[in-house]
Amino acid sequence: MRRGGSDDGTAVIEFLVVAVLLLVPVLAAALTIVGVQAAALASTQAVRQAGRAFMIADDESSGRRSAQLASEVALNDQGFSAPAGALTITCAGRCLAPSTHVQVRLAWDVDLPWMPGFLSDWLPSVPITAQQSFSVDTYRSGLET
Repeated sequence: MRRGGSDDGTAVIEFLVVAVLLLVPVLAAALTIVGVQAAALASTQAVRQAGRAFMIADDESSGRRSAQLASEVALNDQGFSAPAGALTITCAGRCLAPSTHVQVRLAWDVDLPWMPGFLSDWLPSVPITAQQSFSVDTYRSGLET
């Protein structure tokens, strides 16, 4: 005969309490890390596509427009959008002149995903920066720069 009452069913309750207390925060942290990593990978793809679009353009102004559009499409494909002015293109010398080096950079802040609204007001966003260098072909000619 047992003293002190019955323990029937308490193991299930204890397991559920521990599972909720441990698994929910771990799952939230994992989803946050995955969301930030997705933003970083999308930024890398956006910079690569922007640089390619810029390099095949006929002139600098159309190249900048094409690069901006290409980066927006690449980010939208992954469910992100960068603010205006996040994409910068700098050239060492005249842009699109043969043997010129072009630096394409995308810098923006991504909010932490899966955070409720009341927490997002005081939690910092994560800065995301991606950059890539391109070299204009030495034999490129016949284009106005």
